[in-house]
Amino acid sequence: MALHIETPLLNSRALSLHSERAIWLKLEALQPPGSFKIRGIGLACEEYARRGASRFISSSGGNAGIAVAYAGRQLGIPVIVVVPETTSERAKALIAQEGAEVIVHGAAWQEANALAQSMLTPQDAFLHPFDDPLLWQGHAGMIDEVARAGLKPDAVVLSVGGGGLLAGVAEGLQRNGWNDVALVAVETQGAASLAAAVAAREHVALPAVSSIATSLAARQVCAQAFAISQTRLLHSVVVSDRAAVDACQRFITDQRLVVEPACGAALAAVYGKAPELAPYRKVLVIVCGGVTATTQQLDHWSATL
Repeated sequence: MALHIETPLLNSRALSLHSERAIWLKLEALQPPGSFKIRGIGLACEEYARRGASRFISSSGGNAGIAVAYAGRQLGIPVIVVVPETTSERAKALIAQEGAEVIVHGAAWQEANALAQSMLTPQDAFLHPFDDPLLWQGHAGMIDEVARAGLKPDAVVLSVGGGGLLAGVAEGLQRNGWNDVALVAVETQGAASLAAAVAAREHVALPAVSSIATSLAARQVCAQAFAISQTRLLHSVVVSDRAAVDACQRFITDQRLVVEPACGAALAAVYGKAPELAPYRKVLVIVCGGVTATTQQLDHWSATL
């Protein structure tokens, strides 16, 4: 039995009326650990368990770590997640709630990742938060579900951090023969590593990240995500932190779901009527989820940004 669930695909009347086009939502926020991450991470954990791994080690500032911890608990395999100092207390508590050991190290994910890598033994499996073909294969399943439901969108809107979701959605589109479907890749200002690479036409890295959308805080997208941006129809969109938070709050009213700003970035492109959406009449939005934000935290950001 898979560690993820098949999530609802809903036509949003509120967002469709607002944007004057058909908006469909793939509700990955309803996954058991709270985000799409469990699709690919669950697949990878099951594969590594079959290969004999006796422990899972990961580095993550949030949702990936929660997903690894959840998968490990379900499979009966111990988990260590190394998180940077910027990780919220809520994220750390949610990882620990799944029974994983949480180690805090480094000012940024890169430092936490280096420690996690140094801890590996031959009996361990390393779960990268976004750069692993097994993850992309698992994430692609959400597009398979959309295809089975009989919906072919003109464009798919999704948030981009390290690029794992982008790589998975692109793989799902390709294996369903939907190479003509556009990708609208949305990031927040201060964490727009894909936008920087697209502008430079080179796989560049940001000098630093400075967005409240910490789940998008990768200084450089994975090579696969950059390659996708160079080989298929992709629109890069950058929104402000404030727009992402506002989108999260509007989404609570419209759809009765709480998501974090990393997910709100994709929603902000719709609420903000991004001009990149203008050519498309049927739009699928990946509501990637995220459980590290609360309504109280969203209210605080809204008051201070």
